[in-house]
Amino acid sequence: MKNLNYLNKFRIKYLGIKGDEHNGAFKIPQDNIIFAVVASNGLGWEHVSLSLLTNTGTTLERCPKWSEMCKLKELFFKDEEIVMQLHPKKSLHVNIHPYTLHLWRPINQEILIPPEFMV
Repeated sequence: MKNLNYLNKFRIKYLGIKGDEHNGAFKIPQDNIIFAVVASNGLGWEHVSLSLLTNTGTTLERCPKWSEMCKLKELFFKDEEIVMQLHPKKSLHVNIHPYTLHLWRPINQEILIPPEFMV
């Protein structure tokens, strides 16, 4: 994960704290919407969640598009870092917010990917 201090002008308090270089909440204007982001790095994982807000601050009732998830990856992770969206088995699925998607990266462990010609 990048050092997130470069996004400090978009940082907001979340659970009463502002976060640090790898943790925090952000409201980042993107085109005609706002990215509502929570970033964290604990328990061996880097994690970023994205939901969308209208310019007036209300929840946009749709999941982020692929292009928006790509922009999120660009903003929060280094170019050569591999991150993933995770689809857990049904018994472990938790849905706190129906329009939020997540990016995950294990710390100190490579994510296995298929051979390059298959990707």
